[in-house]
Amino acid sequence: MSDDAHGGEEKLAPVVPLFGGPVPSAPPPADPEQADGPSDENSWHTTWNAQPARPISADAPMVGDAPSSESSSGAEPSGDDSDDAELLRRAEARLTRSIASRGLSEREARDRLRRDGVDPHDVDEITERLSAAGALDDDVVAEQIVYQSVTRKNQGRRAVEQTLSKRGISREAIDRALESLPDDDYERALEFARGKASSLARLDRDTALRRLVGQLSRRGYGGSLAMSVAKQALDETGSGGTSRVRFR
Repeated sequence: MSDDAHGGEEKLAPVVPLFGGPVPSAPPPADPEQADGPSDENSWHTTWNAQPARPISADAPMVGDAPSSESSSGAEPSGDDSDDAELLRRAEARLTRSIASRGLSEREARDRLRRDGVDPHDVDEITERLSAAGALDDDVVAEQIVYQSVTRKNQGRRAVEQTLSKRGISREAIDRALESLPDDDYERALEFARGKASSLARLDRDTALRRLVGQLSRRGYGGSLAMSVAKQALDETGSGGTSRVRFR
């Protein structure tokens, strides 16, 4: 309250209820003549123009909470579905890298996917799609095996067939590969035997012959072919030409 020194009029300050009474919607006019005039409510303390508080829902997010993905982008896939999709993606990526680096038969591809925990239905879908794209082809893998077996390892027909079978090549692809295999087992076996005969020079004839025949057999040359080739190679190189007899 002000005294008469300030115009002789008494002005009342806004009153804030102390015990929870109703809050006036606007302050009382200071000048009766301005009671009906426009008032600037925003110039007063917020106590005068405070709005009633809205009730807070129990489901309302707290401050700092991340917005729910369901409200922003629809239904979210379950955790199991997401894990399955990631497993499938990684398994197919590993399979594709293996095919590019080494080449796999269709059976090898299926076995690898199963080891990675891929569902049988997805195994069929992936292998069929890769086969249609030409990434899986038993005939191509069989040709590679035949080339390596013949040119690098000097293997015979029987060894080549065993290698194809172990790699899971289909029976039809094996037959086609063996048909293309040159019928020169004797020449390839003799070439291999000549390369090994010199290392057997310190042995007697029987031991050298037995060892060389065994090496030829492991290369897929068996029976009379291995024996004939081993004898010819030892004769040509003079390896194991004499029997060693020791005298006391």
